[in-house]
Amino acid sequence: MTERRYDEQEVAEIFKRSTEAQLEAARQLPPSEGMTLAEVLEIGRQAGITAESVADAARSLDRQEPRFRRQLLGLTIGVGRTVALDRRVTDDEWERLVVVLRDTFDARGNARTDGRLRQWTNGNLQILIEPTEHGDRLRMRTVNDGARGLIMIGAGVLGTLAAVSVVTLAAGIPDAMARLSTLGPLALVGAAALGLGLSRLRNWAGTRIQQMDNIAARLRAAGANEPDVSRLADGQTL
Repeated sequence: MTERRYDEQEVAEIFKRSTEAQLEAARQLPPSEGMTLAEVLEIGRQAGITAESVADAARSLDRQEPRFRRQLLGLTIGVGRTVALDRRVTDDEWERLVVVLRDTFDARGNARTDGRLRQWTNGNLQILIEPTEHGDRLRMRTVNDGARGLIMIGAGVLGTLAAVSVVTLAAGIPDAMARLSTLGPLALVGAAALGLGLSRLRNWAGTRIQQMDNIAARLRAAGANEPDVSRLADGQTL
């Protein structure tokens, strides 16, 4: 019997399916029974990803702290992330980063330096470079206060009108419906405020997170191409 042979496309599909199967199994594992780095490296090898790339990605994930997320009525109104850089950010890097921030967020903002603490702010948007024991830490955070205010106003007005309507009808007040109809314009104002607030959140969180990820990636890439100035500052040579 002639042994079955697979062409290039079939080989690629085999590896794709086997890798997807392992990834699906990994997703079903509880955190305490997750995969080791060696197991992740094996999956990467089957997918054609070098061990070095997988290891670098794992180290990057280990340095990443949980993302900040603030919600209101189940809606995301604030996002942020914190990234440990494991090195010191130079003055030149900071100046270039400020230019990038102004371009990314289309705002001049206010840049300030206090020793090794650097910050760029524009309203509720805060980008900070903070000193830590092992280097610097990039902390980014923002809250959509405009949308939050409109949603709270809209929800408050509509909620109050709903409560008034229930009490009025339950009390059996004469001409209750006629009296409640006079509240129609106020209800429209509440609905308009709520709708405007919701529209301001459309794609807002995803856009901000992507912008923050790009900023973090830029600083990491810069660190990979520059000397470790924290070691130089301590009198060590590379």
